[in-house]
Amino acid sequence: MNSLENKMVELLLDMKKNYSVIDLKAEFEAEGSRINELMRLKEIASNAGLSIAMKIGGGEAITDIFEAQKLGISAIVAPMIESSYALKKYLIALEKYVPEDTRKNIKFVAMIETIQGYRNVDEILAEDKNKFLNLISVGRVDLSGSLGLQRNEINNEKVYQIVEEVFTKAKKRGLETVMGGGIAKEAIPFIKKLVTKKLLDRYETRKIIFQTDPQSSATKMEEGIIKANLFELFWLQNKKKYYTNIAMEEDSRMEMLMSRIYKID
Repeated sequence: MNSLENKMVELLLDMKKNYSVIDLKAEFEAEGSRINELMRLKEIASNAGLSIAMKIGGGEAITDIFEAQKLGISAIVAPMIESSYALKKYLIALEKYVPEDTRKNIKFVAMIETIQGYRNVDEILAEDKNKFLNLISVGRVDLSGSLGLQRNEINNEKVYQIVEEVFTKAKKRGLETVMGGGIAKEAIPFIKKLVTKKLLDRYETRKIIFQTDPQSSATKMEEGIIKANLFELFWLQNKKKYYTNIAMEEDSRMEMLMSRIYKID
């Protein structure tokens, strides 16, 4: 591991001990993670005693489900579950492609992140007849976008009421809940309101998943979110350095070849 990766491990150990961090997060979906990147992230997470929750490209992204299992992840997250049929396809894929003796070590998550998903939430939850799911997640950025709202409106009352209703229904079915999207200091009152009502178990930034703590102050939560952003910054800097080095590997060889080519009349 390089020095920046060691810094990431130290930061994760601090966040795990002092800020209720329970997992890292990666995506085949919007983030477009590559396998070599995920292997580095897995090593960083493992050195801090953490695992990775993996968002796959869709409910029936079979290759993503295979790759997630090879990495030894802690959760598989399916985005854009907008109908009972979408959930049905996800559950069929999990049952078919995740061996039974592996399932007990993986949490299965379905994301409600559009107004369409919200309108169909009763049918979506009812589709899980065999209690396969562990968590329901709400992604607030896409939810806000589907409502025609701007990103800076993500903490408004309309979004809150939708999230509260989805989580209330999820809790009645014995599911845990997680929320992401626009997790910054401005989201803390939104989070704390849900926690007070015992409706939210976890919240997440792009790379870090926090367990909720009813006793945590707004100041402490803000510190944790800032540290999560710092981790992501370190991660992106490390990623940029890695690909920059690859891009420069053959510079001298290309210069030599061009000098030979352009000497020929």
